[in-house]
Amino acid sequence: MCGIIGIVAQERVNQALYDGLTVLQHRGQDAAGIMTCDGDRLYLRKDNGLVRDVFHTRHMLRLHGNMGIGHVRYPTAGCESSAEAQPFYVNSPYGISLAHNGNLTNAVQLKQDLFREDLRHINTDSDSEILLNIFAHELLRQGKLEVSAEDIFGAIEAVHRRCRGAYAAVAMVTGYGIVAFRDPFGIRPLVVGERSGAGGVKEYAFASESVALDVLGYQLIGDVAPGEAVIATLDGQLHRRVCAADAQYATCIFEFVYLARPDSIIDDVSVYKARLRMGEKLAAKIRREWPEHDIDVVIPIPDTSRTSALELANNLGVKYREGFIKNRYIGRTFIMPGQQQRRKSVRQKLNAIDLEFRGKNVLLVDDSIVRGTTSGQIIQMAREAGARRVYFASAAPPVRYPNVYGIDMPTREELVAYNRTVEEIAEVIGADRLIYQDLEDLVRAVQKGNPRLARFDTSVFNGEYVTGDVDESYLQHLEDVRNDAAKAARRSADEEVIELHNTA
Repeated sequence: MCGIIGIVAQERVNQALYDGLTVLQHRGQDAAGIMTCDGDRLYLRKDNGLVRDVFHTRHMLRLHGNMGIGHVRYPTAGCESSAEAQPFYVNSPYGISLAHNGNLTNAVQLKQDLFREDLRHINTDSDSEILLNIFAHELLRQGKLEVSAEDIFGAIEAVHRRCRGAYAAVAMVTGYGIVAFRDPFGIRPLVVGERSGAGGVKEYAFASESVALDVLGYQLIGDVAPGEAVIATLDGQLHRRVCAADAQYATCIFEFVYLARPDSIIDDVSVYKARLRMGEKLAAKIRREWPEHDIDVVIPIPDTSRTSALELANNLGVKYREGFIKNRYIGRTFIMPGQQQRRKSVRQKLNAIDLEFRGKNVLLVDDSIVRGTTSGQIIQMAREAGARRVYFASAAPPVRYPNVYGIDMPTREELVAYNRTVEEIAEVIGADRLIYQDLEDLVRAVQKGNPRLARFDTSVFNGEYVTGDVDESYLQHLEDVRNDAAKAARRSADEEVIELHNTA
């Protein structure tokens, strides 16, 4: 999961890019970067850390130009060094930079092809650098001294033929404009907006979520469609074309469950409204399967589950209360390295209000359960606060399979729901009763916002990967690089390199 933004305007865009990345910070807290273009000169600042920590006044002053792209990242299968912070850049042809959200499932083969056939060197473990070089090579094959929209569309068609997996990207062509494109399934989100600039010339912005456009004063035009490329040029022109055969919507449904902000609109679906409907569906399941429930109060686990929990309580006719206060300066726990750090962070992240728990049968509501580490600790906190019985509800179905499309979820063995029944999961996390959303109800909750969305990527729940190229060997490879032991080994190696550098 990453956040991307691109802006073509009639004035300096450095501050707008910074503000947009700040709004998208929830999509990546590991690294941030901005590249701007002023005539034929490019300016770059990127590093590990939050947006506010990476960009200081001296950096912002050097980001000249009225066109630029930005990125916030957390690492997936690659290493966690600052070398993999985005945007990436290649000088040939034209000078192209790129920021990418997603994951290429055939990255290993593409890297080999780039070296053996295209004679291009990849310097990092990031599949985003691979995607950039594929696009650059295909554009170079057009053989033009000056680039045109037709050349770019032709290159994107070739990108779709060669690349598999999930990719929403913004690429900046020096002195020309920005091209935004999305994989043929539209797995990761990407939107486009416009506003009038100086002299009535149109200005355009692209972002992972519509909330970034809202904050910057752009009117949402809509989504970049699956397989589509949208080009915004410096002279205010917008060109669009679907460049992939058999393009179809299969948006990642986990965007609506957890990843996106509630005030965003993705593929014409309000995330907030979708989460309201998730609460309705969950309440209906409780009434159906547990009509004689003894729930005294519904308490959300901040922040993502609040919308669903409130609607669930309203539909059940049960009190809704805020029982946990959140420290907003602690990151999302399911992407933190190592179980020990996750356990520590939950206690730092949440504090219980004893009065809302004491002597009550409490239904805790969360958006999902991934490892179960956080859920188990929160249930224990509720008991320590005096709850008589602690029930737990998830607005999403059991997460039983890893994500291969850009979300750094744990390996199968590290998922609490893998090879366990609901009763067994309840025992592991310490809940008196556990209620999961049904997958069919989750799909309906999102689909009601846009009936044209006939399909979603629901692979983390049912193991069905929409790109059709994910097999057991791929999953095993992913587990080898994603498990906590492998990540700890990479961090240790990075620390040794830093120590050697500092003592040299």
